Amino acid sequence: MSFQVSDTDGIVLVAVDGELIVGNREAFKEVVIDQLDDGGRKFLIDFAESSYIDSSGLGALVSLSKRIREEGGELRLAGLNDDLRTLFELTKLNTLFQISDSRELALADF
Repeated sequence: MSFQVSDTDGIVLVAVDGELIVGNREAFKEVVIDQLDDGGRKFLIDFAESSYIDSSGLGALVSLSKRIREEGGELRLAGLNDDLRTLFELTKLNTLFQISDSRELALADF
């Protein structure tokens, strides 16, 4: 698992490569919170290179969303494969997050 962080026109893009699971959720949260502490307010998490998110990974996304909103920001998701999209629908998390099919669509819509 790795995370690539970049800034595109004031939007912090975090590309997740691999699975977001219990073993790396804290590192993921730290990456995002560091960007938040540095002034980032618009976040896009791209899961195009990820195939699996466990319950602790979902919990990390929910807690990050709450923290970012408390700071006046917004967290969006992109690139979910069919299995991940179904997971978000079954858990009703698709109502919490704005989800785009691709990074490009999400960036254009921010």
